Amino acid sequence: MRFTTFGSTGIKISALGFGCMRFPMIKVNGRDVVDEDQVAEMIHRAYALGVNYYDSAYFYCNGLSEAALGKALQGFRDQVLVSTKSPGHLLKKPGDFRRILEEQLQRLGTDVIDFYHFHGIGYDKFFAIDKLTNWQSEAFRAREEGLIRQISFSFHDRPENMIKLIDLGLFTSVLCQYNAIDRSNEPSIAYARAAGLGTVVMGPLGGGRVSGLPADVAARLGVQVKSNAELALRFVFANPHIDCALSGMASLAMVEENAAIAARGDPLSQLEVKAINELMAENAKLAQLYCTGCGYCMPCPAQVNIPHTFKMMNIYRIYGIKEYARSGYADIGVNQWLPGKLADACTECGLCETKCPQKLPIRKQLKESHEALASPASAPPAALPG
Repeated sequence: MRFTTFGSTGIKISALGFGCMRFPMIKVNGRDVVDEDQVAEMIHRAYALGVNYYDSAYFYCNGLSEAALGKALQGFRDQVLVSTKSPGHLLKKPGDFRRILEEQLQRLGTDVIDFYHFHGIGYDKFFAIDKLTNWQSEAFRAREEGLIRQISFSFHDRPENMIKLIDLGLFTSVLCQYNAIDRSNEPSIAYARAAGLGTVVMGPLGGGRVSGLPADVAARLGVQVKSNAELALRFVFANPHIDCALSGMASLAMVEENAAIAARGDPLSQLEVKAINELMAENAKLAQLYCTGCGYCMPCPAQVNIPHTFKMMNIYRIYGIKEYARSGYADIGVNQWLPGKLADACTECGLCETKCPQKLPIRKQLKESHEALASPASAPPAALPG
């Protein structure tokens, strides 16, 4: 396993982090629960292969991820870095932050959390929650008391707002989305690294289910890889501003493959990265023939999330990544960062089409999108990433 120094902390972090959102689940008495035996096997193997960063959150795996992680880490908890997150949307008043933190410590079976994140914040949201709950001051008090070691944030907002959050000078590290298809946070990641923050990225493999790249991209570029998962990870590892790529691994095979890739010292060359970026730019231009994502069609009177629907349809149609696109579509109205309704809620009022700069037949395309993305084969929604 390769290691880097995590921001200005002096801590050595593995190039691959274990995302604990996609633990394997089993049915027990009609209820979906974490398969703790399989999780323990996966985490023990990841640890043996050098993975030392494990990231969970309050809601992952129906609220069972933290407890499963804590049990799996027994015997070597002090040898690894544990990360979890404060669910800001559940905090309504002062004291809620501390109450949930203490519950998480109990779930994890630990006295201290190494990296505690304000979960999925944007700039305005961070302060709006603080106004209600005082979660900033409560976080710093918890750090002074030794309940958490580092204060971090996971991010779901516009890239420029990540820079504004970094400039507050409050955080040790940041967790954000980054892969070959979605490089919008690339400048902000570089900014974070220059400011001394540790940088962890989520979604390098499209949530552990897909590579995040077109199926034939390696062959088209002449890159020698065994799988697109390898190509996607090596693309992320080629970014010198990224300390750790967080992969939501759901099987022992994923652990073995991803750890082997992370142990190699050969990220893609800059010429290969450039070629991938150019190919993605070509695909992005093609996607814009269908929808540019400008958002002028919103708000929808029926609350349909039109921009995200079309974003997922572009991934389905242009990139051919069907499982990821269906899962992302199913997230609408389930994931707290994707409000609204699915396309079948459209009442065909036509207001969106009067506002669309491209004059797209939105009503027709919403029907087509729902037919393609709401297939019975759709993956379950990936609630609360990062």
